[in-house]
Amino acid sequence: MRLSGWGRFPWCEARVRSFAQAGEAASFVGREQPFIVRGLGRSYGDSALAQDILLTRRFNHILDFCPSTGALSCEAGVSLDEIIAAFLPRGWFLPVVPGTRFVTVGGAIAGDVHGKNHHSAGCFSSCVRSLVLLLPNGEVRTCSPTDNRDLFTATCGGMGLTGVILAAELALRSVSSSMIEQKVVKARNLAHTLELFEEHGDAEYSVAWVDTLAQGEGSGRSLLILGEHAPGGPLRLAEPKAVTIPSWFPGWLLGRPVAKIFNNLKYSSISANGAQGVVPLHSFFFPLDGLLEWNRLYGRKGFTQYQFVIPKQGGPEGLAAILSRIAGSGLASYLAVLKLFGPANANMLSFPMAGYTLALDFKISSGLPALLHDLDRMVREQGGRLYLAKDARMEPAMLEAGYPGLAEFRDLRRHYGMDTVFSSLQSKRLGV
Repeated sequence: MRLSGWGRFPWCEARVRSFAQAGEAASFVGREQPFIVRGLGRSYGDSALAQDILLTRRFNHILDFCPSTGALSCEAGVSLDEIIAAFLPRGWFLPVVPGTRFVTVGGAIAGDVHGKNHHSAGCFSSCVRSLVLLLPNGEVRTCSPTDNRDLFTATCGGMGLTGVILAAELALRSVSSSMIEQKVVKARNLAHTLELFEEHGDAEYSVAWVDTLAQGEGSGRSLLILGEHAPGGPLRLAEPKAVTIPSWFPGWLLGRPVAKIFNNLKYSSISANGAQGVVPLHSFFFPLDGLLEWNRLYGRKGFTQYQFVIPKQGGPEGLAAILSRIAGSGLASYLAVLKLFGPANANMLSFPMAGYTLALDFKISSGLPALLHDLDRMVREQGGRLYLAKDARMEPAMLEAGYPGLAEFRDLRRHYGMDTVFSSLQSKRLGV
């Protein structure tokens, strides 16, 4: 089977098998051929690609739920969409969600995904009470922040390289509405954007769309989007109407001229006084899920999402230099999302650190490698790092410089024999 990540770059030919029982997964682990586990394929690059792949989606049962505490136990193949659909009507929601609900619980743990509230809630692992991990020798262990802690901190953010995540217990949060009180604030430039992040630091959710094509005094102009769970309202959320992007969509439409028009219209759509209102939860957290197969927008060559984080102390200057380099490159990024992160957690390969993260979508083109090479250097000089769940082309030196827990992660892999069993194209490329 020919597969790719969500960015449709790169592709590989893979032998694929799925499982519906834990015993089937154990038999797959017992083979001599290295493999990687794959959920819904929403990691952007090659972290869930290998010659042999084990799919988890058939392993997707809810195991237990406590209606008084919100404790949920489920198999790893359950999607966040299924959890929301089942428990939001009962007044429960996930404390941390990424930008799409089409992610499995196992994938969310492996990527230690974050959302619009990292500054207040941390990563997905913060709501994981425990997880069940199948090791290379067939042993099954329950891991948590207190039991088998080394396996827990390696698996959360470990990109599937420590074992097969079989199940997890999650702590859901209580909500009284399926609506979000949203406020949009207009920022004149990058400095104003960062000021607004600080001014609205008590907002539960915050994220900024950034116009990466703006230059001069308007460089870094943005729309800061803030959100809070509405105190009351409906709990049932109708499935939003979705449009499917056709496979023949001409990627050349997403060039710089169209991007400039789009950015100008988006920025001017909000008045100087901003905007506020109540919006459905899905449209606030998962706006792109309304465009099914939206990755096709970039054409047959695909795209890469370049997401980095740099420490807060050097953030203003570092971000300004990076935005200037992008604006002068001649390449367009339709999606540019800026967030303020809270402190890093204890997980060995978790991405966030206290600082600013910017995620950028770039269509694959001849000029892109040179731009990304320069951005790598700038991020590295700032003491930052790249997100493994988005990566498709990072060099080993960049990983070494950005992740201080890498040596400990490698030692753990060797100790448990994981390095000979769990392997992806990404892990081979990076020497993990």
